[in-house]
Amino acid sequence: MVQVLVLRAAGTNCDKETAFAFERAGAKPVLYHINEILAQPQLVSFKKYQVLVIPGGFSYGDDISAGKVLALQIRTYLIEPLLRFVDDGGVVFGICNGFQVLVKTGLLPRLNGKLAQQVTLMWNDTGRYEDRWVNLRCETDRCVAAKKGDTFFLPVAHAEGKFVAKDSATLKHLEKNGYVLFRYIRADGSPATSFPENPNGSQNAIAAICDETGRVFGLMPHPERHIFPYQNPSFHRLERKLEQNETDGDGMRIFRRIVNHFR
Repeated sequence: MVQVLVLRAAGTNCDKETAFAFERAGAKPVLYHINEILAQPQLVSFKKYQVLVIPGGFSYGDDISAGKVLALQIRTYLIEPLLRFVDDGGVVFGICNGFQVLVKTGLLPRLNGKLAQQVTLMWNDTGRYEDRWVNLRCETDRCVAAKKGDTFFLPVAHAEGKFVAKDSATLKHLEKNGYVLFRYIRADGSPATSFPENPNGSQNAIAAICDETGRVFGLMPHPERHIFPYQNPSFHRLERKLEQNETDGDGMRIFRRIVNHFR
């Protein structure tokens, strides 16, 4: 059975939903606070696990900036075992605050193997917290989370979700080499360049990225909040009738693909 470690900290609030989604996908999740990890050397190596996920929330109250304090803890105490975990084939997955953590550790996108921050997630262009549903499309076959061309309808809930690369060369490299995982799109499938389809003003409508391996990735939308069809806010207004065997919401497909990667 696929073993999943859900890493939480003070302020994390989506850990149990994320664990439930992995359990429903057939994995065996366990939840640990980062202080528990640091206090138990046998856990620090992550050897028992195939997936490490950093869920959403407001780790340490998003003091300094979103995800920064947890990112500093990981860089200081856990970065070497995490790099070995990835080199050994493990998956590292960040959702919303977890995505913010991964980019601030330098684990994403880790271009040319450099463990330095090359992108960030800034305050939304609206200047406020945005909680709404968005359409997404997978833009690469590099990542284990989805197949190129797959579309998803997922909720976002963040104040600092605007994806920005440090310079135009970095952005071009991400686009050219298949590091862009999900893009915000309009109903007609074109990139969402304006609010509300692009809820935060992200460059090139980027909602998620992955690293070179395709096994380290993060996204701003919350797949754990759409694991059943009836969580779709338009569930009772859908023009088509749900197939009799359709029991998954769009987000559940991501969790199943991650688990199936190890089968």
